[in-house]
Amino acid sequence: MSFGPGDPLYATPPQQPSDGARSTRNRAIAIGLSAAVVAGLAVFGTYMVLETSEAEENRSSGSVGQDDKPSGGDSGDPGGAIAGLKSWDAAELGRNHSAGDVDYPMTPPVGGDHNPSWLNCDGDVYEKAVPNVNAVHSLEHGAVWVTYSAKAAEGDVAKLAERVKSTPFTLMSPYAEQEGAITLSAWGKQVTVDSADDRRVDQFLAQYVQGPQTPEPGAPCTGGVETGQS
Repeated sequence: MSFGPGDPLYATPPQQPSDGARSTRNRAIAIGLSAAVVAGLAVFGTYMVLETSEAEENRSSGSVGQDDKPSGGDSGDPGGAIAGLKSWDAAELGRNHSAGDVDYPMTPPVGGDHNPSWLNCDGDVYEKAVPNVNAVHSLEHGAVWVTYSAKAAEGDVAKLAERVKSTPFTLMSPYAEQEGAITLSAWGKQVTVDSADDRRVDQFLAQYVQGPQTPEPGAPCTGGVETGQS
């Protein structure tokens, strides 16, 4: 039995794709997969951007709400520069003990020669004026001296008195000769404000109660003298 070219069994077997065709097909599949991955990443990135934007908006809304209800006045951040702060070169401020009066170039004084005895300054509030020479010695120990004139409102004086009573290494007294309503003094540092709610009050206390300007860190604010203490 013989087979001829026309016999079905004699048909040519199916052709396998060439290497070039396979390469083209694989490249097309790879491109399609890459496009799908890129599209997926783009969708995911857009989702994350929208989520982040919404979270930021929610946080901003919450911050505005807190700012609308400040506590204790405009306290702000106690760090940073203090507007209107006056500074003196500590090297030019004498530190000798003197039994008599001392002529200070600033009012109230922020340093200089002083009496051997310091004023108690552990949150002490004095109803009457105190001697400069004793108060300056307290500043040398790292105290902040809060003074006020007749320009200060009674409510502000009361607020400051409560603040001083709760703050070690501070003292407070009236000071008729000063120009401003309220003055805060430390060794070589001073600022004047008009209100007890001024944020600079908190700033000054935070930075200069036993601050880096203190000539005698570790010296006490008790065991000194008392003059007209309330």
